[in-house]
Amino acid sequence: MLPTPHIAVVDDHRDIRDLVGKYLTHQGYRVSVAESGEALRRILEKGAPDLVVLDIMMPGEDGLTVCRQLRTTTELPVIFLTAMADGTDRIVGLELGADDYITKPFNPRELLARIRAVLRRVNSLPPQRSRIKAKTIRFDVWELDTGRRELVGRDGISVPLSTAEFRLLSAFLEHPGLVLSRDQLLDLTAGRAAESFDRSIDNQVSRLRKKIESDPKNPSLIKTHWGGGYSFVAEVEVH
Repeated sequence: MLPTPHIAVVDDHRDIRDLVGKYLTHQGYRVSVAESGEALRRILEKGAPDLVVLDIMMPGEDGLTVCRQLRTTTELPVIFLTAMADGTDRIVGLELGADDYITKPFNPRELLARIRAVLRRVNSLPPQRSRIKAKTIRFDVWELDTGRRELVGRDGISVPLSTAEFRLLSAFLEHPGLVLSRDQLLDLTAGRAAESFDRSIDNQVSRLRKKIESDPKNPSLIKTHWGGGYSFVAEVEVH
């Protein structure tokens, strides 16, 4: 029997915390509520939840700051709650690595559907062969410094990577030899919610190939599997 998913709900408004907490509890989830980033960190000290529902507009330490800190130590799925209608905070949140967002006021049933969808996607992703925590990863003629997000060639020249390119390359390096579908790559790099803001995965792969392949038109590092997706076939050394 699968364990009951644990959801952390972070919002400075007590009525929202209580409403969401009670609703998710009635739906069979184990729920912890927190009024701030500091309170969330106390929850994390006792054990990581399976997903975090995180309000953006909180006094002091806002949700974007909390998400940024989470991403330095964990890959916990995050769904943002936002009162902003213009999309700016949503795009920034997705760039930070959030998996989805929902705009206030919201229907609890919609939030439940999004939580279920994110958990399904996370559970369907292939296991990582080795979680890359080291600072240096070598492949082909390249060396990637994950701390600085710096890619350096054999000639010592640094090649700039956009956030999207760094995430895509990291996803390939964490799953060498595995065929990853376009949907899986989207989930690994930005979450499905970013689909309307990001270019297609095919375009991202094309841009990355132009930076790391000796002949982008005949790629030897990132292979295309028609109807299946892409795989990273170079040997990966983690240091």
